[in-house]
Amino acid sequence: MVLLNMYSVSHFFIWSTAGRFFLTNWQIFIFLSVGWELLELVLPYEFAVEDWGNKIMDLIVNTLGFYVGTRLRYDGLIGQISNTTSQNQPGP
Repeated sequence: MVLLNMYSVSHFFIWSTAGRFFLTNWQIFIFLSVGWELLELVLPYEFAVEDWGNKIMDLIVNTLGFYVGTRLRYDGLIGQISNTTSQNQPGP
């Protein structure tokens, strides 16, 4: 049983991008992430057929990706705010 695969990498990048640029609400993230994994149970495509262990790992990878994306968003905003306020300070 393989828990991580190439789809796991894409899950991480998709959710980190979503967390960084588009989405900040954890409830919406959980709804979309779990909802997609449940939808994969009924989709008639080969990519959707996977073990329960892989589905659980997908949710973990999704969560890590979203967390990293949201941290990049907030860390980036803090850096921008501190740069603009320091520019407004009088020099020596």
